[in-house]
Amino acid sequence: MILKVTGLTAALRNSHTPLIKGISFTLRRGEVLGLLGESGSGKSLTALAIAGLLPGAIYAGGSVLLNNREIIGAPERDLVNIRGRDVSIVFQEPTAALDPLMKTGRQIALPLQKYSGLGGAKLRDAVFALMEEVALSDIERIAASFPHELSGGQRQRVAIALALACSPKLLIADEPTSSTDASIRKQLVELIYDTAAKRGIAVLFISHDIGVVHKISGRIMVMKNGLIVEEGDGGEIIRNPQNEYTRLLVSAARKLSISAKRGA
Repeated sequence: MILKVTGLTAALRNSHTPLIKGISFTLRRGEVLGLLGESGSGKSLTALAIAGLLPGAIYAGGSVLLNNREIIGAPERDLVNIRGRDVSIVFQEPTAALDPLMKTGRQIALPLQKYSGLGGAKLRDAVFALMEEVALSDIERIAASFPHELSGGQRQRVAIALALACSPKLLIADEPTSSTDASIRKQLVELIYDTAAKRGIAVLFISHDIGVVHKISGRIMVMKNGLIVEEGDGGEIIRNPQNEYTRLLVSAARKLSISAKRGA
């Protein structure tokens, strides 16, 4: 078991307003777990809590065991060593992860150099290999480019390469496709799925798009107002949702799909 979340809570420090309300779930090595819900449901806060990245205005309770290490309450000096190696996050907007003033090849090289000790030609080859793994083409040009010189899809692939640089055991993909068009979205979903299978890493895939979550995840959790309201096999949840909120999500997705087909 790579991740065991037990009774996870999160609340605002000043008002004690609850944001995550005692959720529990597990994630095995090599498994892709989908976390589905609308904006404000607590999905991204769950991701930040798992990585020990909650902002100071929010406090967490319960337990998050990541690779048998407790995250909740751990000192920052310990969390720094966990991030990258044990868990990495791919965010919705790749500019959140990329330094706008540093060439992309250098950004990928830094964690590789720190954790592997590679240098010179071996480090360059390792950077290029990572870029090839995330299906970037013209890698020498992209490695020598700043983020603003790349397309949105290329930036997201660079962000994924950066997240994979230290060979994490858990990859959290937080709405990684929501700012891309349908064609790029499909490619990124396939890339994340194939990478997880190839590397044998666990993936927590977060999205508000039920179609995308169903495509990539074997198991789905549905989140609303800080609670997991339904969990189970992805296909079964789509065919026979038990919770009213899940039924609304499935119905809306079906209507959207029918509308899109008619428009085509």
